[in-house]
Amino acid sequence: MPTTEPVYIKTFQKGLLRKKREEAYAILKSCTLCPRACKIDRISGKTGICKTGAKAYLSSYNPHFGEESPLVGTHGSGTIFFTHCNLLCNFCQNYDISHEGHGEEISDEGLASIMMLLQQSGCHNINFVTPSHVVPQILSAVEHAVNQGLSVPLIYNSGGYDRVETLKLLEGVFDIYMPDFKFWDPEIAETTCNARDYPEVARQALIEMHRQVGDFILDGKGIARRGLLIRHLVLPKGLSGTREIMKFISCRLSPNSYVNIMPQYRPCGRADEIKELSAHLESDDYQLALRSAKEEGILRLDRPRRIFMV
Repeated sequence: MPTTEPVYIKTFQKGLLRKKREEAYAILKSCTLCPRACKIDRISGKTGICKTGAKAYLSSYNPHFGEESPLVGTHGSGTIFFTHCNLLCNFCQNYDISHEGHGEEISDEGLASIMMLLQQSGCHNINFVTPSHVVPQILSAVEHAVNQGLSVPLIYNSGGYDRVETLKLLEGVFDIYMPDFKFWDPEIAETTCNARDYPEVARQALIEMHRQVGDFILDGKGIARRGLLIRHLVLPKGLSGTREIMKFISCRLSPNSYVNIMPQYRPCGRADEIKELSAHLESDDYQLALRSAKEEGILRLDRPRRIFMV
């Protein structure tokens, strides 16, 4: 049974959270937070691929009931949706947020206040959505929030395009990592995200995340306390490479990995630029993905709460 105290509290008490925040902000002077390595001086207000300078941009926040059941519980997952993204999939279902930048700039103190508001509303966790490009701001906000009594687990909910060195900086801060593993084929990653290195980056990122937090652990009430939860969106015509990804997870991480194989693909953004992505996912493709996962030894599959629609 996991301890009830989130790991960041001890990190804060040791004075390590402040050091991590300082180190992360220093990186912004020539930003290499993510694999894009733009080397832009974000402190001065310049921006690279993520279009974010010294302050984070916030799209929305709320108790979210559409996440996985162990995260939602009875009072919801306290989701904080950041604007912009370091991956920029052309089929993104939040295209207006990630590509078009709908959102408002927010201070670290303001972000801390939102975290406290979500905790006070009863949320079981604070769920940072698309955090890879705003790690320094998150660390600073967590430091402020701990001083105000923050005490629920933190979730790092990313697209999987995360630099290992940055993840190492986050050790002792996040109890739960929730990355996507989107594609196995570098060609698909290049076509959809202009990130040919995505598959290898994601593999190394998941290995590091698992090293830090291990397999997904629930408390006696079925609420997530710690560990790795992996999401995989099934794409039409097998473009996501589900079998290869599941084999990697089972063999290189753990056959006890908790995986959410998601059927809700629909063409959004600029998906129609790619013929295979211009149509909704077919039921047969999803069922094949589920069989592939089970055949590769993945048995802890999240149970979808919505009816699959074609």
